[in-house]
Amino acid sequence: MTVAPTTESAVTDGPAAPTPSRHESRKKTEGMTIAGIALRTPYWVFTGAVALIFLAPLVWTAVASVSPQPGTNQVDGWGFGNYRTLAAYQAGIWRYLANSAFVSLLTVTLTLLISFLGGYAFARFRFPGKNLLFLVTLAILMVPYATLLIPLYVLLNQVGLQNSLVGVALVLTMFQLPFSTFLMRISFEAVPRELDEAAMVDGCSSFGALWRVLLPAVKPGLITVGLFGFLAAWNDFMAPLILINDSERMTLPLAVSNLRGQVQGVVDYGATEAGVVVLALPCIVLFLLLQRHYVRGFMSGALKG
Repeated sequence: MTVAPTTESAVTDGPAAPTPSRHESRKKTEGMTIAGIALRTPYWVFTGAVALIFLAPLVWTAVASVSPQPGTNQVDGWGFGNYRTLAAYQAGIWRYLANSAFVSLLTVTLTLLISFLGGYAFARFRFPGKNLLFLVTLAILMVPYATLLIPLYVLLNQVGLQNSLVGVALVLTMFQLPFSTFLMRISFEAVPRELDEAAMVDGCSSFGALWRVLLPAVKPGLITVGLFGFLAAWNDFMAPLILINDSERMTLPLAVSNLRGQVQGVVDYGATEAGVVVLALPCIVLFLLLQRHYVRGFMSGALKG
């Protein structure tokens, strides 16, 4: 005799719940989408307004540098007369660009090297007075920048580095080291100690573990330090103004400032705006290229633990 199969769910669970129709699912999804857009719209409006506020001066400067202006080298029609004025000023723009590039690259190199080793030492080693030494390093941030330039001028003059691009780079490196060392320390502390310990178990020395394991792990922090160092050195005006006397050794910000009033105190706004555009372009390009690593470098300390 054949017994008809019975489903246990039909006995215990009762009638099945009604399945929502496709129309109801679509309506619910559309409602969630509309709610999400409504919640995000104020954020988009606010960030768009902030972006316009920051971009408007730069766009205005770029347009004004090629537009006709009375009292400049670009009087009739649109063109690059102001840039020709900038290129022909004293030693030439290429000389000033080379000076700024040399100072910036030397500052970045020294800052990366010293802050990398200093951050590693503060994060991985224990020694007497470590925290006190770290606080003293950070205390440099509380000293006003301009108040130290005259003593540094006297010191560099005694060692033969006054009126030298190397001396300017050393001064800028000194002011970059506190923040850079702090950032590299939290970058190293965000990396588990088990990684370098495992590398040492596998036969690496302390230097080998630092070079092969920890260096790739803290690369975002290094990129952030390098970007900050480049921006500070490329745009710095005070240190070259105090330390540089020779017109051929001026950096680009100092040259643009001198160009601004070169003819009987009359301001050449066109050439000044062209100089601002030339100064801003490398910073904008570098920031856009390294933006992802820059954000990761700042987030490395926040993700610790």
